[in-house]
Amino acid sequence: MNKKIIIYIIIGIIILLLIFSSFSILNLKKNNSSANGNYSNIPEKCRPPAGQDIEAWKEHLGHHAETQDCLDYFK
Repeated sequence: MNKKIIIYIIIGIIILLLIFSSFSILNLKKNNSSANGNYSNIPEKCRPPAGQDIEAWKEHLGHHAETQDCLDYFK
């Protein structure tokens, strides 16, 4: 009986570790996205100015032929 309890505790710990690690992986992905204001992976000419609304910036980019490719970074 005691062996079953130990096995259940070990399984529970493993499940908890998997859950916490999946949350941390999702959080890392979320923190590295441009939706959260991290634009380090976007070329300088495509980065919005500080405080600029993303929708307004995308509209601005769309008006210029040389920045049309920048819109791909904000999908």
